[in-house]
Amino acid sequence: MKINRSGSAAWSGGLKDGKGTISTQSGALDAYPYGFATRFEGVPGSNPEELIAAAHASCFTMALSMILGEAGLTAEKMETSAVVTLEKLEDGFAVTASRLSLKATIPGADDESFQDLAAKAKANCPISKLLKAEISLEAELLG
Repeated sequence: MKINRSGSAAWSGGLKDGKGTISTQSGALDAYPYGFATRFEGVPGSNPEELIAAAHASCFTMALSMILGEAGLTAEKMETSAVVTLEKLEDGFAVTASRLSLKATIPGADDESFQDLAAKAKANCPISKLLKAEISLEAELLG
């Protein structure tokens, strides 16, 4: 099976004074603004790193849901956030890390098996496989 999904970006102008828009195939983003200021200066709008963070958090959470099911468990609730780090290196900017943070309520799960299953999801979700950055995970099983 092969599934293709698409996103697009448009840009006008130079790096610092230019303006861009991001769109997704689903329409979840439709000409949503981004630019130098939204990426590097905290101005409202989107940027590639927050899109990667959202993709990683959602992919990991779905992968963990599947892995939990294979273990006979079902999450009552899982909330995952991801922080993607963009860092200036000697040869230019690079995404150097993605830090996943998960809070989960899973009836019947003990912390040891939960940690093992979460680590398996971190290693095997497709977005984790895509990223070459260091990927860490902090997982908390809620009582």
